[in-house]
Amino acid sequence: MARQVPQPSPSRMVDAPGRPLVVGIVPGQPELVALTAASWGRAIGSSMLYFAYADPTRAVLAEHPDGSIDHAPVDPDGADDGWRAVQTDIEHFLGEVLHDVPWQFRYLAGRADRALTHLARAVDAAGFVVGTRPPGPAARVRHWLDGSVAVHLTHHQHRPVLVVPLQVIDWTAPSPWA
Repeated sequence: MARQVPQPSPSRMVDAPGRPLVVGIVPGQPELVALTAASWGRAIGSSMLYFAYADPTRAVLAEHPDGSIDHAPVDPDGADDGWRAVQTDIEHFLGEVLHDVPWQFRYLAGRADRALTHLARAVDAAGFVVGTRPPGPAARVRHWLDGSVAVHLTHHQHRPVLVVPLQVIDWTAPSPWA
């Protein structure tokens, strides 16, 4: 017997006003994603913006009701302290960019779509804000290997996903393969 997966429906909608947003962020990402999330958060009167980075080199040991996790490196022989520097850098970046909205940062582990979904459920978020990958050969390879976080989110949970374009393609330019 096939497992029934809950589908999006009016009964599963999360009313946006006053609810938090979950914002997927990666190290070195342009400030546009954070600023867009802040703008949308202000527009819906969001109670909190939860910025989160899901580190694919770490594994979840335990998930907590507030959306935080305990994590460890996937490679048990690898160094275990590099993640702290990433967390500090992202928190510093957010502190520089965000001035008038309440926010928290969560360091997550594993697949980004699953980690962000767990956080959204834990905080009863209204939706997600994520950025696109900048175009280029490396991004195409990562997309081919990992897929798109935004696409995975839209196919595997019921909350809306706002995707922030970080670079657009000139449609009038000749195609590189034409």
